[in-house]
Amino acid sequence: MFRSSVDMVSGGLGSGNLEAWFQNLMLSAGGEKSGGEGAAMAGWKDLPMELLLRIISLLDDRTVIVVSGVCTGWRDALCFGLTNLSLSWCTNNMNSLVQSLAPKFTKLQVLTLRQDRPQLEDIAVEAVANYCHDLRDLDLSKSFRLTDCSLYALAHGCPRLTKLNISGCSAFSDSALAYLTSYCRNLKNLNLCGCVRAATDRALQAIAYNCIQLQTLNLGWCEDISDNGVTSLAAGCPDLRALDLCGCVLITVMEASSVFWFVCVDDQSLVTLGSSTRRCRRLIRTCWSITGALPSRFRRDQLLSTWGELLRTPVPG
Repeated sequence: MFRSSVDMVSGGLGSGNLEAWFQNLMLSAGGEKSGGEGAAMAGWKDLPMELLLRIISLLDDRTVIVVSGVCTGWRDALCFGLTNLSLSWCTNNMNSLVQSLAPKFTKLQVLTLRQDRPQLEDIAVEAVANYCHDLRDLDLSKSFRLTDCSLYALAHGCPRLTKLNISGCSAFSDSALAYLTSYCRNLKNLNLCGCVRAATDRALQAIAYNCIQLQTLNLGWCEDISDNGVTSLAAGCPDLRALDLCGCVLITVMEASSVFWFVCVDDQSLVTLGSSTRRCRRLIRTCWSITGALPSRFRRDQLLSTWGELLRTPVPG
């Protein structure tokens, strides 16, 4: 019922039948409820919050923003009920849009601001930090215009972050990233791919000290990371399950092996490791969660050529 209702709304907005659709909706609601409760509603502003949020859940994010401007009642309902929003569809004026929406949608927990071309500036991220204190998941990838001011603002305004994607944000410094981790200590998923200035050994030491719950870390193409940074991760992040070191040319095999004494590499991770480099075969001895069951479902020449007899080698006690 609700999906067809949404289709009618989108069609009615252009055909002038919005009020007719509302009357039909109220009649349907009145027929389903005793006492004619639905008939007491005089207009769109009286639509129950539960029904509104149910309808909104079927709409795309662009339409949700339009709906928030229908009346103050709908805006208030969305303010309290909307927890997930993506603005990646916005190809122009995302910076202004974020500044306008942040004060309205204060209960957001997931916010995606991924861009095909750089639009966001620090003032937009500062608006998010000032109003969206419940944020858990933030995607700022490809935000080339952002500076350290954004990370400082997020540190103070969004301490509950568990997932942060700042891949491609090349202007961030390692000191700002270290500062962020000292406040956002619940981070479990951190994407630093291409953050050459931010992802340094100093930053990794701060991450290892502050973010002991970290499970996934992407350090792709962060060329300044050395063995010292990797060793810090091994000591400070015992729950690390996925680590991307693609393009980290200063990392040696022996230091990389120290990480895998601690990380929770499992069967699925084995396939990824096996396809990345033959040198990783030396790391498998310390991966306690590998059962050997998963590789048996793949062609032998795809995996055994990489691992050989390694899976049958006893783990040293």
